[in-house]
Formats: sequence, C-alpha cells, structure tokens
Amino acid sequence: MRSGRCRRKRPPDALRAPWLYGLAAAVAVFAADQATKLWVLAAHAGLPVEVLPFFNIVLVWNRGVSFGMFGAAGPLVLAAIGAAVAVVLVVWMLRSGRRFEALALGAVAGGAAGNILDRLTRGAVVDFLDFHIGGWHWYAFNLADSAITVGVAMLLFETLFGRGRRAGETGGGKG
Repeated sequence: MRSGRCRRKRPPDALRAPWLYGLAAAVAVFAADQATKLWVLAAHAGLPVEVLPFFNIVLVWNRGVSFGMFGAAGPLVLAAIGAAVAVVLVVWMLRSGRRFEALALGAVAGGAAGNILDRLTRGAVVDFLDFHIGGWHWYAFNLADSAITVGVAMLLFETLFGRGRRAGETGGGKG
C-alpha cells in the first residue's frame, strides 16, 4: 500500500552534472555578448550616447587584448591564443565536480568565445561600455570582458573560500 505522500523523481545524474551549468553560462554569455555588439554596430551612427553622467555607450574597435595591448600581433594570432585558452577552460569545466566552478569557467569561456568571434569576423573586438568620472575614462569594454572578469573573480573566490574543497585540502598546516 502506498503512503499519501508523492515522491518526486530526481533528474538523472547526467542532468545534474556541473558542466551543464557551465555550458549554459557559456552559451548565455556568448549570445548576450553578440546580441549587444550587433545592437551597438546597428546604432553606431548615433554614438556616443550619454546614458548616465558617468556612463556612455561608445564604439571602440579594440585590435589588442586587455587595454589594447598586443594589437600588433594581429587578429588571427590573438584569436588562436584565445581559442587555445578557451579549449583549456572547457576541458577544466568538463572535469569540474563543482557547480560554482563550472559556472565561473563557463562565463570565462563564453566571454572568450565572443571576443574570438569578433577577431575572426571583424578583425577587432567591439567595445562599447564607457564608464568615466569627469574627463577620466576607463578603457571601453563589452559584456564578454565583464563575464571574463566576473568568472575569474568567481574562480578566485572558489579557490580561497569554496566549500567544495576535497577532503584533506586544508590549505596549510601539517604536511
């Protein structure tokens, strides 16, 4: 005889795998990054636009990497390096047993993929977010750059404070 309680079926283990969360993050970051870049490129004739007293939407073609460094290397070289890094991140994500870590890796990989596509299709990365204080402007960036930064911060947090550390990893003490 059955009890009156309804038992909920758990999803198969494959659907709870941490890498699926990382993959979802990568796809979401990539799609949002490309959509916002297409929007900026469609609106470029009307740019720059002041959104807030400290924030503008601009159009900047970044031929380098962070802060425009290594622009002389060329888009194909930078795309190849970025692709190699993205592959390493995806392999790490697939092997990760922790959802938070997989999400962080997915954010970084999705952002890297967005910037790689720009380099291959446009020869440069589309940057458009411009924060400033008075006449001092931070370097323009995009959603992919933001996702990479947040993902790296999440990885750092997980490394320093993560509850998902394996048994025996105490971070110091007797060795």
